[in-house]
Amino acid sequence: MPLPKERIYTIDDIYALPDGTRAELIDGYIYYMTPPSRKHQRLAFFISRRIAAYIDSNNDSCEVDIAPFAVFLNNDNTNYVEPDISVICDKNKLDDKGCNGAPDWIIEIVSSSSRQTDYRTKLWKYINSGVREYWIVDPDKNRIMVYGKNENDFAEYTFSDTIKAGIYNDLFIDFNTLEF
Repeated sequence: MPLPKERIYTIDDIYALPDGTRAELIDGYIYYMTPPSRKHQRLAFFISRRIAAYIDSNNDSCEVDIAPFAVFLNNDNTNYVEPDISVICDKNKLDDKGCNGAPDWIIEIVSSSSRQTDYRTKLWKYINSGVREYWIVDPDKNRIMVYGKNENDFAEYTFSDTIKAGIYNDLFIDFNTLEF
């Protein structure tokens, strides 16, 4: 007797979820998301505010977007993510629904329910889809992992460090000034 065929979900399934249900779709599998904590939101605000200020003060053409913001990662119907922070420099990728293709820079803030997805599943997905820089900000471990274009291009920092953004020559984010 043949094994039952595993269901592959599509973006239509994500949009059919009940109102208020947050989920992402990676390679046809649905990953449900829990509401973010206050610490998570403060981190997202802290980081995105610094990126936005840099972009504004340098008349940079990139755009910073915060979740919930749809990223159709591979321009297919089986991948839909909502990174905590996305920086997109190619305005042709943007439309009213979100970003079509890989953002230049993605930052995920780890929560207890997203730990494995952020560190493993999304790391490989983001690198393989063309994301130039991926930060994993982990408040429980006091750690920020910064990845470049491949898994061997990474550095580890703490919340006491100042971190240079790889996609810019002169953007530094001082995590030591963060207050919870």
